[in-house]
Amino acid sequence: MSTTTQHDQPEGSGDGASAPRTPAALVALDLDVTGMTCSSCANRVEKKLNRLDGVDATVNYALHRARVAYDPNHTGVDDLLGAVRAAGYDASPSPAPGSEGALGSATDDHAHEHADGHSAGGAHDHGPTDDAGVKALRDRLLICAALTIPVVAIAMIPALQFRNWQWALLTLASPVAVWGAWPFHKAAWNAARHGSTTMDTLISLGVLAAYGYSLVALFFGAAGDPHMADMTMSTSLFSAPTGSLDHTYLEVAAAVPTFILLGRFLEARAKRSAGAALHALLSLGAKDASRLVDDGRGGTVEERVAVSDLVVGDRFVVRPGERIATDGVVLDGTSAVDASMLTGESEPVDVGPRADVVGATVNESGRLVVRATRVGGDTQLARMAQLVSDAQAGKADVQRLADRVSAVFVPIVIVLSLTTFAVWALLGEPAKAFTAAVAVMIIACPCALGLATPVALLVGTGRGAQLGIVIKGPEVLESTRRVDTIVLDKTGTVTTGRMAVAGVYAAPGQSPDRILALAGVVEAGSEHPIAHAIATAAASQSGDRVAGAAAGLRLNDFRNHGGLGVEGTVDGMPVRVGRFAFVTVGPATADSRYSAIALEGPTTSTLQGVEVSLTKAADEAMAQGRTPVWVGWDGVAYGVVVVADTIKPTSAQAVDLFRGLGLRPVLLTGDNARAAAAVARHTGIALEDVRAEVLPADKVAVVAALQDEGKVVAMVGDGVNDAAALAQADLGIAMGTGSDVAI
Repeated sequence: MSTTTQHDQPEGSGDGASAPRTPAALVALDLDVTGMTCSSCANRVEKKLNRLDGVDATVNYALHRARVAYDPNHTGVDDLLGAVRAAGYDASPSPAPGSEGALGSATDDHAHEHADGHSAGGAHDHGPTDDAGVKALRDRLLICAALTIPVVAIAMIPALQFRNWQWALLTLASPVAVWGAWPFHKAAWNAARHGSTTMDTLISLGVLAAYGYSLVALFFGAAGDPHMADMTMSTSLFSAPTGSLDHTYLEVAAAVPTFILLGRFLEARAKRSAGAALHALLSLGAKDASRLVDDGRGGTVEERVAVSDLVVGDRFVVRPGERIATDGVVLDGTSAVDASMLTGESEPVDVGPRADVVGATVNESGRLVVRATRVGGDTQLARMAQLVSDAQAGKADVQRLADRVSAVFVPIVIVLSLTTFAVWALLGEPAKAFTAAVAVMIIACPCALGLATPVALLVGTGRGAQLGIVIKGPEVLESTRRVDTIVLDKTGTVTTGRMAVAGVYAAPGQSPDRILALAGVVEAGSEHPIAHAIATAAASQSGDRVAGAAAGLRLNDFRNHGGLGVEGTVDGMPVRVGRFAFVTVGPATADSRYSAIALEGPTTSTLQGVEVSLTKAADEAMAQGRTPVWVGWDGVAYGVVVVADTIKPTSAQAVDLFRGLGLRPVLLTGDNARAAAAVARHTGIALEDVRAEVLPADKVAVVAALQDEGKVVAMVGDGVNDAAALAQADLGIAMGTGSDVAI
C-alpha cells in the first residue's frame, strides 16, 4: 500500500493495498461510516464518494472508515457526508488519533447499530457503548442459538420427531427468522430503498423465502399433517424438492441467521480488541500537568491543568515518576528519562537543560522544568497513533477482489433464482418452480461463509492458544505461508529488555565482589534504572535484600549529581559511582566523554581471562553497546561495573530455526549501532541485515522498503514503538511479554 499522512510520515500500511494518495492541493479526511454490514456496503459507499468531483476515497469495511482525499475548492465536508447518506448510510468526521475526541467512546449511532447486530466503529471506537453493542449482539446470538439447536436437531434426526413436531419447530424458528434476523431484514430494506443490494439482501431473502415457504407448506400443504411424524417428513437437506409441499425449510430459516450472527459477533469482538489497542496507545499520555504561571509578584506558582489546556510555550514541572505531559525542551533540572515505550531503548536517557523530551515518557529521577514545543496532534505519540491508524486503513488485494465480487454477486443470485422459477414454470411445474427458486436462494445465501469463517477461526485460534499463541484473525493464518523475511525488534524480543550487571572489573588490590558491593551500597540510594540494576546485583551476590548488608556496609551523606553519578560515604570512605571524569575529578569539571580519556594509576583487571586496563574494559563494553559505570574513591577509579540489556538465552536458537524455515532474519532497533552489531554477532544475524538507530516512524519505512523489494515480511516486536511496524508488516507478531498496545 502507499499512503501519505498529514505528518509526512513514511508511506505504508498494514493491508498491502493502495489508499488514496494526497497531493498537496487535496485535504485528507477520515470518516466513520455507520450502517455498513458487509463488503458490498463498503463498495457502494466508495463508489458514491468517488463520483464526487475531486474526490479519491477508499472505504475499509473492517474499520467502518472512509479515507478521503478531496479538493476543498470543489467539494466540502457536507458534500462527502451527503454522498454517504445518499448511499443509505451515515457518517461523521473521525477524530484524529491523539485528539481528545479520539479518546471518547463510540457515538450513540454506533451503539444503536451494534444493538441491531451490526459491527461498526473505527480503530479508536472503544468505550462503554461499544461494549454494550457487543453484549447486545452476544445476547441476540445466544437466544437464537438456544432456539435453533433443537430446530435443527429435530428436523435432521427422525428419531427425535414426535406428533405435531413440525408445529413445534414453527414455534421455535419463528422468533429466530423474525427477531433474530431483524438486523438483516432492516439492512436489506434500507439498501432496497436506495436501489441497491447487499449480502444482507441475500440473507434476508433466503430466510424469508425459507420461512414463507414453510408457512405455506404447513398451512396449505401436506407438511402440516399431524400424522407427518409417522410418515417421517422429508427435510430440505436430505431430499430434492418434489413440489408437493410436504416438507419445510424451518431449520434453514433458523440456522442461517444464527450462523451469520455468530460471524458478526466474532468480528465485532475482534474489532473491539483492535480499538482497545489504539485507545491504549493514546491513553499512555499524561492526563494533566503542573503548569507554571506568574503569581503577579515576579514569581511563579504551579497550577494543575489538563494536558489538552497546554499550548506551545507553556512551562510545566515534571517530578520523578511522572509522565512528561507533552513534547518539549528542558529548561531546568537534570534527570534520567525512560523512553523505552517510544524508542525501544532499554537504557534511560540522561537529560538536562536544552535537551528535547517526548510526551508520555517517564521521568525517572530529578525534577524537570519543561517548555512545551508540540501539543495535541503534533506530538510524537499522536503521530505514532496516526501511523497505526494509517497502516490499518488500507485494503488487501484479496479484500478488493472480494469487494468486486460482492458488488455483482447478489444481483446475479437473484437473477438466477428468478430464472430458475421461470424455467420450471414454463415447463408446467409451478410448485417445483417455487421450490427450486427458493433452493437456489438458500444455497447461494452465504451461510457457508458465515459458518466456515468463524469455525476456522475458532479451530485455528484454539490450537494457537494451546501453544501460547494468540491469533488475531483468519487472515493471519492465510498469510504465514508466504512469509520469507522476519524482522526482529531487539529490545524485549531478542533481548530481555531489562538492565542487568554483565560484568565487574577491579584494579589490583581490589576484588570484583568488593567493587560491586561498594557500588551497590551507594547506588541503592538512587532511583535510576542502572543504579537499580547494580544494587539488585550486589544484593543478590551477598544473598541479602539490601546491598552491603551482609558485609555490614552502611551508606551516609548520599548525593545525586544528575547526569554524572552518585556519591556517598561508606564506612567513612567517600565512594563515587558514575562517569569516569566524575569519579576521578569531580562534578565541577567532569567530562562526560570519559571513554576518550586515558586512565593513569591502577588499571589492571581481567577481561575474558586476559589482563587489560580498566579503560580497555570500559571501551570494550561500549563497543558491545553496554554501559560502563566507574567506581572509585579519593579521586582514583578502582573498578568498572558493566550494565547491559541481556540477550535471551533462546534467541540464537530461534534465529537458527528461522533460517531452517527459509526465513531471512533482520534485526531492527532504536539502539546504537554497536549494541545492535553485538547482538547480531551473538545471535547469528548477518551484519548487513542490521538496522540500528531507527526511530519509530522509520521502523515502518524499513518494513515497507523490504516489501518494496518483493519480500513478504513478518515483524516481531513488543513495544509501543513497534505497533505501527507490526501493522505495516504482512504478518505482525507481538511478544506475549510486550505491551498490550503492540499486541
